[in-house]
Amino acid sequence: MQHESTVGLKLLAVVCALLVPVVALCQESRTVLGPSNIDLYEGAQLLKEGEAEEGLRRTLRGLEYAETPREKVSGMSNACAGYLMLEKPEEAIPWCNQALEIQERYWRALTNRAMAYLKLGLLDESEADISRAEEIAPGSRTVKRVRALLLDTTDPVEPHIIVDDRRQPADDESP
Repeated sequence: MQHESTVGLKLLAVVCALLVPVVALCQESRTVLGPSNIDLYEGAQLLKEGEAEEGLRRTLRGLEYAETPREKVSGMSNACAGYLMLEKPEEAIPWCNQALEIQERYWRALTNRAMAYLKLGLLDESEADISRAEEIAPGSRTVKRVRALLLDTTDPVEPHIIVDDRRQPADDESP
C-alpha cells in the first residue's frame, strides 16, 4: 500500500514538473511597443488627416491580418468611414454592418452607417442608427454632428431675416 502511494506521489511530482513550464509560459508578460497592427494604425491616422484613398488602402490591408475582435471592429468601421470620404456610401454600408455583427453597440460604426444612409437619402434608417448611437454615447460630439446633419436635411432652418436696405434719416439726424 505504501508502495502505491509512493508511486502516486512520484507521478504527481512528474506531472507538476511538466506543468510548471507551461503555466510559466502562459503567465509570461509581453511588452508591446507601438500598435500591434501597424496598417490599421496608420490607416486610421491617414483617414484622420483626410487622406482617404491611402488610409482606406492601409486599413483594408490591416484587416487582412487583424487578430482580435477589437482590431476587426475598428478596422471595419474605419473602412466604412474611408468609403464615405470617397463618396461611396453603397460600399461603406457593408463594412459597418460587419462591424456591428461583431459588436452591435459600436457607436462609431452606427454613426458611420447613419451618414451613409443619409447620403443615400435613407432618412428613417439614418434616424434609427443615430438614435441607437445617442443611447450608447450620449455625449459624443460626432454623434451630435451627425444628428445635426440629419436635422439639416429633414428640418432645415430657414432664415427669417429681413434686410431693409432703404436708408431713411433718423429723427435726430439733420438734413
